[in-house]
Amino acid sequence: MIEYLSVIVGLLVLALLVGLGRILLGPSSADRMLTSQLFSTAGVSILILLAIIQNQSALINVAFVLALLAPLTLITFVRLRKRSL
Repeated sequence: MIEYLSVIVGLLVLALLVGLGRILLGPSSADRMLTSQLFSTAGVSILILLAIIQNQSALINVAFVLALLAPLTLITFVRLRKRSL
């Protein structure tokens, strides 16, 4: 089972690399914001999978904190976007 979880972690890292390309080539700031949401979601998923693989519950706590902080970036982006319009 650990091998399958490791493969999933690898696929998530690949998704992050594709997202990094999207940040660099994204034509608008909205594209970049959506990619940052992808980073937070994939980061939480990777941390939870690594916590299971390595049997470390501290990583789950870090994933929870990241999951709680991720929506704040979206809220900040929307508020700044409203001001600029």
